[in-house]
Amino acid sequence: MTVNKDLSYVFNLSRQCLRLIGIWPDPYISLNDFRWSRIRFMIAMSTISFYVFTPQIINVIRAWGNLIRMVELFVAANFSFMALCKLLATRYYGDKLRTIIASVKTDWMTSKNDWERDTMLKIAKCGRFLSFRYFVATIGTIIFAITFYLDNTFYKSVNQPRRNLAYRFDYIQKSPNYEITFFIQLTGGAYAVLGNYTVDSFVSILVLHVCAQLINLRIALSKLVDKLTNSFISSLTFKEGLTAIVERHEHLIRTAKTINDCYSAVLFMHLLAAILQLCLITFQVFTIITNNISLPIIRMIFLLFYIYFVVMELYSYCYAAEKLLTESTLLAYGVFECKWYNLPPKDAQNLMLIVHRSNIPLRLTAGKFGNFSMELFGTAIRTSVGYVSALLSITSQ
Repeated sequence: MTVNKDLSYVFNLSRQCLRLIGIWPDPYISLNDFRWSRIRFMIAMSTISFYVFTPQIINVIRAWGNLIRMVELFVAANFSFMALCKLLATRYYGDKLRTIIASVKTDWMTSKNDWERDTMLKIAKCGRFLSFRYFVATIGTIIFAITFYLDNTFYKSVNQPRRNLAYRFDYIQKSPNYEITFFIQLTGGAYAVLGNYTVDSFVSILVLHVCAQLINLRIALSKLVDKLTNSFISSLTFKEGLTAIVERHEHLIRTAKTINDCYSAVLFMHLLAAILQLCLITFQVFTIITNNISLPIIRMIFLLFYIYFVVMELYSYCYAAEKLLTESTLLAYGVFECKWYNLPPKDAQNLMLIVHRSNIPLRLTAGKFGNFSMELFGTAIRTSVGYVSALLSITSQ
């Protein structure tokens, strides 16, 4: 594989979607240049803000007191708000992300050993598989949402005196304003789904790439120690190789911290919004079942894809963060597992530099309130179910 093919293999889905929205951090194009990417970004943000988020917030206020109706309306508002935050953060930190993308390309270009490339490809396959499952949920959600709104809303009300939009907005009733607004709203909904998917997938793949480099460092350290113990290299060469490993480790720590700094605040809002979103959509399903409400099969399939989408949103971050936590910790254990006891005392002492830097694991945080992990994923699911029970008890009174 060439470097370009490797990068395409790793980032293909998320890169194409990020380019569609205009926020792909291309290391060769300055974000300060007024290009088509900026126009695409402005179109996406405006469409989501004015045709999805704003109408739904207004509708939530109008439906105040009707809990079931408020929950139904707030789901779309909450979901679109998540997308807006992620897109804004990616655009705002474009310069830092461009540097990281350039670093990723350098990693693929400078990997000279087959085992290094094999490790990166193995982790990249995990990222691609995770991204593909998420992409299936994304496409399914978009297709069935559009189908449902066209069949249940547009075709049924286009010839009626009172017309309904996908996201209710009573001020627009006349043709062709109604038709144009309706399809712009569908586009805004699709932008919101793609915005969430692309940023989630992008961040997860970046974190997994750091994990692959940490694995390569651990293997390189073990091989370096073996060469010295077998007298294949001198002590001076060992120190030079160890210096390169320490510098590389410092670079990976800075990269992981940069990713976390760019998205930590957004991920905190994402965590709260995801728990709330899963709670509300599950509450809708329970309400439908308990009240024996008959729904079109298209909407039922849409709800299933939507629940799967929300779960994959949270899972992608938790999986990547858990992997980062594990691999950053295993680097210290890699020092203990190598044949350090066969090294001269001075050379063995130098290994403590890596152990010291690995004492604090690398993490993906939700602000300053928690760390993403598989444990957090389970806690979030349990919390959302608990909130569903609270909502059901309120409605039953």
